[in-house]
Amino acid sequence: MTEVPNEAAQPQMKMSILAQFVRDMSFENAVALNGLQSPEVQPEMQVQVSLDARKRPAEHQYEVITKFKITSTNKATNSALYLLEIDYGGIFHIEGVPEDQMHPFLLIECPRQLFPYVRRIVSDVTRDGGFPPFNLDPVDFVALYRAELARRAEAQKASEALVN
Repeated sequence: MTEVPNEAAQPQMKMSILAQFVRDMSFENAVALNGLQSPEVQPEMQVQVSLDARKRPAEHQYEVITKFKITSTNKATNSALYLLEIDYGGIFHIEGVPEDQMHPFLLIECPRQLFPYVRRIVSDVTRDGGFPPFNLDPVDFVALYRAELARRAEAQKASEALVN
């Protein structure tokens, strides 16, 4: 009797990126609109990241959107320098991921695959907007996912407290 390795019983995980796209993007250059008031500029950056994922009608296809909001202010005067908002998406073909692991896979692994492309766009847009290129620091999508789960658990707890 031959023993079948356990891996053979498990379906092989397959993922491919079918398409990538900028869903929405806005770059507001406050310096160009208002003029630079202070000769001393000490840029301070704030980056907010959010994620969204949904099943598409086609079998094994999912759409994942990474949303970045990057605000640059002059620390010396607390005035705005620029605001960049970008929603960058990918359409993924995914097979072999167990259903109970699909949600974290979509919100961790898929954004991780898209990140280098978003980073390049952000760098190009800020440079083309007349500022030094802004290179996004790597995003810890695992920590972001866990924080969102914790936030949802707190919201659930708060709503249950209101009902009782």
